[in-house]
Amino acid sequence: MNTYKLLTPGPLTTTDTVKREMLVDRCTWDDDYKAVTQDIRRRLLELAQVTDRDYTAVLMQGSGTFGVESVLTSVVGETDKVLICSNGAYGERMTAICARARIPFLHYAQRYDRTPDAAHVAALLEARPEITHVAMVHSETTSGILNDIESMGKAVQAAGRTFIVDAMSSFAGVEIPVETWGVDFLVSSANKCIQGVPGFSFIVCRRDKLIASEGKARSLSLDLYDQWKSMEADGKWRFTSPTHAVLAFARALKELEAEGGVAERHRRYAANNRLLIRRMEQLGFATYVDAASQGPIITTFFYPDGVRFAFREFYDYIKARGYAIYPGKLTERETFRIGNIGEIYPEDIEKLAGIIADFLAEQQKEAAAV
Repeated sequence: MNTYKLLTPGPLTTTDTVKREMLVDRCTWDDDYKAVTQDIRRRLLELAQVTDRDYTAVLMQGSGTFGVESVLTSVVGETDKVLICSNGAYGERMTAICARARIPFLHYAQRYDRTPDAAHVAALLEARPEITHVAMVHSETTSGILNDIESMGKAVQAAGRTFIVDAMSSFAGVEIPVETWGVDFLVSSANKCIQGVPGFSFIVCRRDKLIASEGKARSLSLDLYDQWKSMEADGKWRFTSPTHAVLAFARALKELEAEGGVAERHRRYAANNRLLIRRMEQLGFATYVDAASQGPIITTFFYPDGVRFAFREFYDYIKARGYAIYPGKLTERETFRIGNIGEIYPEDIEKLAGIIADFLAEQQKEAAAV
């Protein structure tokens, strides 16, 4: 058994009750298992604050990137063009997907510590009628920034284009009224804020736009429309489903509801994040993202001024004492990241701060001894 907790943006620390769901083997053809899939799809629509009249949910095998690739390669046609708005590695990954699949795209790249500007996108859409879709990340875990998909969605909707959102590490941890914000396709993953385990992604889709994508897919296994048609019939996945991850996810959904839904989970995550930043600042660590744009999921910290140490040494010290953190994903300065989602509570943040304080004290002693 693990002896440490994950302070990462997913996979994350899950409850023992979620883990126990994976001790049972299930047949993918059984009606009771297919009913679990259908219940998950229904609950996802509730979390997205939409109805099954206008939206539907599709589960897709693989990581969150599989889900993003499924959408981009399934709904953007050969004569279409997608505007990709990025301010981090995961937005940039969308451009890599499109380049590999030969999907026409335009890249609007923003600085990693700045959010893409909806007014700029509105102007681009007015000037470039060939753009049919706009895609961006909501919670960009490269930095921890939370992008304004509400304003962007209004701009995209006003221009009559299709809006694709990677809400991988924000869905169910942040309220996202999908239809109200003009989101047509929202992608997330089982092992993020719903607190399941890795194994599949899911897509909340506007029905009419999903139906219009029939025949556009560039991949057999990632064909979003065909996957939907199979699930819509009776809950059967087209190809072998990750049964254990599905059962764990079904349990995680019930635990989310028991906690008080998205509002309460967001409250806990946000409280964790505020406490984390406060304690780290007291230890001399500044955040990369300013407070106005900082999301409640993960935070990027600069190394303290005047203190030098290798990340691996820092990581191993913390892990040996009960927690795993993330390396930085920036290039201009040395950074590291700490997530605060999953089964993480204020006492975990306090323990982490104590561990880091001890590490710094030991570093100072060693430096003084040289």
